[in-house]
Amino acid sequence: MRFQRIIRISLSALVLLILILNTTGLVNYPFVQQLEDWTYDARLNFTRFNTVDSRIVIVDIDESSLAIIGRWPWGRDTLAVIVDNLFDYYQVNTVGFDIVFAEKDASSGLKAFEKLARTELRDDLAYQRAFEKIRPSLQYDRIFANSLQGRNVVMGYYFKPAISAGETSEIGLLPTPITKMDAQWSERLSINRAVGYGGNIEILQSAARSGGYFDNPHVDQDGVFRRVPLVQSYQNFLFSSLALATTQAYLDQPPVELIVETAGSQNGKTYYALEAIKLGDYRIPVDNNGSVYVPYRGLEGSFPYLSAHRVLTRDIDPVLLKDKIVLIGTSAPGLLDLRSTPVQNVYPGVEVHANIISGILDQRINHKPAWTIGYEFVMLIIVAVSMAILLPLLSPLMAAAGVVGIGILVIAGTMIAWENHLILPLASPLLLIALTFMLHMTYGYFIESRGKRQLAHLFGQYIPPELVDEMSDSPSEFTLDGENRVMTVLFSDVRGFTTISEGMDPKQLTQLMNALLTPMTRVIHKNRGTIDKYMGDAIMAFWGAPLRDSEHARHALYAALGMMDELKIMQDEFRSRGWPEVNIGIGLNTGAMNVGNMGSEFRMAYTVLGDAVNLGSRLEGLTKFYGVNIILSQSTRASIPEFTFRELDLVRVKGKNEPVAIFEPVGHKNDLEKNVKSELNRYKQALTGFRSQNWDKAEVDFFNLNRSDPDRKLYQIYLDRVVHFRDNPPGSNWDGAYTHTSK
Repeated sequence: MRFQRIIRISLSALVLLILILNTTGLVNYPFVQQLEDWTYDARLNFTRFNTVDSRIVIVDIDESSLAIIGRWPWGRDTLAVIVDNLFDYYQVNTVGFDIVFAEKDASSGLKAFEKLARTELRDDLAYQRAFEKIRPSLQYDRIFANSLQGRNVVMGYYFKPAISAGETSEIGLLPTPITKMDAQWSERLSINRAVGYGGNIEILQSAARSGGYFDNPHVDQDGVFRRVPLVQSYQNFLFSSLALATTQAYLDQPPVELIVETAGSQNGKTYYALEAIKLGDYRIPVDNNGSVYVPYRGLEGSFPYLSAHRVLTRDIDPVLLKDKIVLIGTSAPGLLDLRSTPVQNVYPGVEVHANIISGILDQRINHKPAWTIGYEFVMLIIVAVSMAILLPLLSPLMAAAGVVGIGILVIAGTMIAWENHLILPLASPLLLIALTFMLHMTYGYFIESRGKRQLAHLFGQYIPPELVDEMSDSPSEFTLDGENRVMTVLFSDVRGFTTISEGMDPKQLTQLMNALLTPMTRVIHKNRGTIDKYMGDAIMAFWGAPLRDSEHARHALYAALGMMDELKIMQDEFRSRGWPEVNIGIGLNTGAMNVGNMGSEFRMAYTVLGDAVNLGSRLEGLTKFYGVNIILSQSTRASIPEFTFRELDLVRVKGKNEPVAIFEPVGHKNDLEKNVKSELNRYKQALTGFRSQNWDKAEVDFFNLNRSDPDRKLYQIYLDRVVHFRDNPPGSNWDGAYTHTSK
């Protein structure tokens, strides 16, 4: 058992070590992160609102708008009309463009007119006057810029994580940054540092109130948008994402403040961790690189969608847009702004920004704080220790139930934390539970069950299956090697078997013995007994090995009583089959015995030897003489104080010089009737008179007992002895013992 426990603890420790190495970052197992992502997605989908947030409206450059207005890109004059309508007619609060205008508009034909004015028609005064007159109406970028000017508009752009050979690193103009960071401070934060950008042309960005990037450098390995950085740095300047900048504009430009805490020091350098971003009165928890987990409300359509062509033609109820945040983006597949998200595989990118804005305004951004690494470490240890203690003690079914219970507790804890906007690691604890359980069950099935099969092969013929199970659980409690133990042995024998066998043919005799020995064996097994052997019509059994049994004498007595009860039931069956009535005698003795696997190189048997065993056999042989079914020794009687016994005699059996007190079980002390107690008291008085050689008193007492119970052979035995000893006095040194000369 100790070895098996060490093996099981080692299995738990191995799984724990593997997962702790992953938790601390010393090794990286991608499947753990994949499972963590899956559990995150499951929690998100289980708790999503599935409601529509009408504060944020998406003006969609959808398929119907492309069909009506024309293919993208549209002329900037058209976009100017859309912006004018949004602010002047619909009275929106803020507009954010999930679009970048990195090149000048070429749809008006202005360049062609300018070329003609410089070349073929440079001397045509009428053309020159007409061109100068219409030039302002063809300057679509300026028209668009004029529409943006003085309005709450946030322009979109993107940062580049890398620059290819020959690629321009800077395109267009960046908006005003949040702040300039000290170079050393920037190095010691984990905020993403871009190497280039693609911005809007200067005239548009300068006219807009601000700008925000819409790229995401933190897309997970599986391509899913779970996190989005709210800030990125470029040349030590800090810039806002489109969602953060749009929210800031909606809240009337409150200052953005980084909340930074010391994360530790290494090689004389102090490192910092970004804990949160403050936007006025709003505190937004972020991870160390400034990212937030996108608080998806539900599937696509969690925000109102309005087709852009309807805004252009004012074909919308103004109530739907008044004082709202408007994001202009696209759901059209051809414009390639569809993302993979935890809630939906194909999801408009513009709605990702809308979810972040909604989460900031509602203060429901879920956060994975830095201390979750320590939490995960402690949780793994607690779960591993719990399972190492419980699994070896439980059956497979109970172990499975326990594992499910532990898993439910872990999941419940993470869900409670989730409701409080904390993201706790779930994959590692669940993996630990599952892997530990599988290893323990595999070990139990292939290793321990093999040992159990070996035990069943060795002991299955001796002991019941439940004891084989106990032996497999406690291998240190038994040994095949010979050893000396205090145990109890039982012998039973069919009386008059020779006469019975002579009156039956071999087939009937075999059937009778099988019908007799099977239920008798079942009773012995039920009372934790070990069958030593069948000797023709006799049974030899013992208690206290191979498993130790502190109540071996009690179990042996209850087995003997159960055998007698079973025999009474069988008599009816025997009579119905025309078989003779069967009676048995049972002898029990408790004492030191040698037990072990004994025999030759050809055949071995697990058996007991010793004087105590021989005495048990002798006691069984005396049952017929005394006319009782069960005889047990003083040593057996002393181990069962709750039972009442009748002392039968003080005897010397063949081969033994010391007298042995022998007893017959009468019943449990609490169950004795008054007449039985009275008879026992009278018998004790008669026995006392007999042993004190008061023959007259003894004769009268035994005579009265025999008259009240003439079927009890014991009383007649003592009457015969009184007559004998009256004529042949035993002498003053007589110890009261009777010597039996036969087995």
